[in-house]
Amino acid sequence: MLEILKYPDPKLKEVAREVDKFDKKLHHLLDQMAETMYGANGIGLAAPQVGESLRLFVIDLGPMEDQPAKLYEFINPVIESGDGKIVFEEGCLSVPGVTEEVVRKERVSVSYQDRNGESHRMVAEGLLAVAIQHENDHLDGTLFIEKLSALKRRLLKKKLERAVTL
Repeated sequence: MLEILKYPDPKLKEVAREVDKFDKKLHHLLDQMAETMYGANGIGLAAPQVGESLRLFVIDLGPMEDQPAKLYEFINPVIESGDGKIVFEEGCLSVPGVTEEVVRKERVSVSYQDRNGESHRMVAEGLLAVAIQHENDHLDGTLFIEKLSALKRRLLKKKLERAVTL
């Protein structure tokens, strides 16, 4: 399993670079990320969360929705459009123990590549759309806590900073 970086690690604030090599090393990273996500009881994990500055993430909603596992791998994703509004109680493996309601697009259209470099496009709704937006934010150096109101963000950051120094 890979180590999951925790807030306020500065690597979580970096903008990830595009993947340009679709090789065994990439396949191994994707496999390790999936194993790490499952081991941490998460439904998504982005490469920057494990210290890899690459534009990729994995998602599997199965554990959250009591469904069979279905692993999605998104490489070089681009959210092309979105509509609607959904409020969802989000958490993050890099901000353990914290959940907050976040407003997201209810539906998104995303283009991406798979582990072999093949291009795909998907329209996602509901929890999958929320997860895609959450993980895609990691690729741009944004954590879900930055989507909160200024007051909530200030209170939460103080609480997290105290927890880190204890």
